Amino acid sequence: MKRPFYFLLVAGIFIPLFYAGAQQNSALHKLLEQPYNLVPVHSKDTQYFEMESRLMKYAPDGARLAVDIYRLRLRCVPSNNKSTGDEYTCLHASVQLNNAPEMNIPSLTNWKYYFSLSAKNADNKAPTFGIDPGKFEKLTGENGKMLAVENSYHVYNAFIDFHSMSVFSERTDSGKGIQDLTHIGDRVIHSASFSKPSVNIGSQVGEGSYFKNGEITLSFKGLSQQSHKNCALLEYDSGESSFYMVVKPMANMEIPTKGSSHYWGDIFKDLGSGWIQKATLHELVVSETSIPGQSAKINSVIERSIAISNVSGGKK
Repeated sequence: MKRPFYFLLVAGIFIPLFYAGAQQNSALHKLLEQPYNLVPVHSKDTQYFEMESRLMKYAPDGARLAVDIYRLRLRCVPSNNKSTGDEYTCLHASVQLNNAPEMNIPSLTNWKYYFSLSAKNADNKAPTFGIDPGKFEKLTGENGKMLAVENSYHVYNAFIDFHSMSVFSERTDSGKGIQDLTHIGDRVIHSASFSKPSVNIGSQVGEGSYFKNGEITLSFKGLSQQSHKNCALLEYDSGESSFYMVVKPMANMEIPTKGSSHYWGDIFKDLGSGWIQKATLHELVVSETSIPGQSAKINSVIERSIAISNVSGGKK
C-alpha cells in the first residue's frame, strides 16, 4: 500500500513529506536547524532592478486625497574594487502625480553613479550611498516644467530607499547585522538603530534637516524562492523613527515639518549569488507643518508602499 503525500510550506517552499516518514522528518529538521551563510560573495553578473514607490496621502477624516507613483529602473555592474563601489546606471526615472500621466525625468536617464555603503553622509562630508543630492535640485519633467520641491525630494528618496535595502542585507563594518543571523528564527538589533542621517538635496532643503531611525530589528524569518532562486527571507522593522525637515521653496522662505515614521518590510536574498531578488517596504508617516505667517498648522498622514524586483535576464 502506497503512503499518501503531504506537503509542508516553509516560507514559500513546498517540502514533500511522507506520512509518518522518519527519514523525511529528519531531512526537514536538518533544513530548519542547519546554519546558513547569509553573506555570500556577490556574483559578478550584471543586475537589473525595477522599483515602484507609491505615496498615498490621507485627509484627517481618513479620505484618500491622492496617490503619487515614483518609478526607477536601474542597472548594476559589480565592481572588483570595494572602495570604488558598484556602478549603477539609472535607465528610467518617472513621476506620476495622482491621475496625471506618467512623466519621465530626462536628466536622470543614463545617469551613472557609484554605490557604496561606506559613503554615508555623516555631517554632510560625503553623499549618502554615493548619490549626489545636487543632481536632484530643480528637477524638470519631460514637459520642461520644474518639479515641486516635495516631488524632487521623493525622487531622490527613491534612490535612497532602494540602496537602504543593502544596509540590512549586507555585512556591517561594525555592530550587529545580517552576518549574525545564521539560523532560521535568529533576530538582532541592527547597528543602524538610532542613526541620524542628515537630509540634503542642495539649497531646497535647509540645514539641520534629518531622519532619525528607531530601534531597528532584523530577523531571519525562513526560506523562500524568487525567480527560481533559493532565498533567505529577512524581515526588518524601524521601530519608532522621527524626522525634521526644513523646505526652502524660494529664497528667504523656510517651511519646517516634523513628524514620526514607522517602516518595515521583507527582503528575499539569493543564497547563491548574494543579490537581492525582491524587497518590500511599508511606511506610515504622520507630520505637522508650520507655514510662515499662519497660526494654523497643517497635519498630514502619508502611507508609502515600495516594491523592488530583480529582473536580471528579463526586461532591461
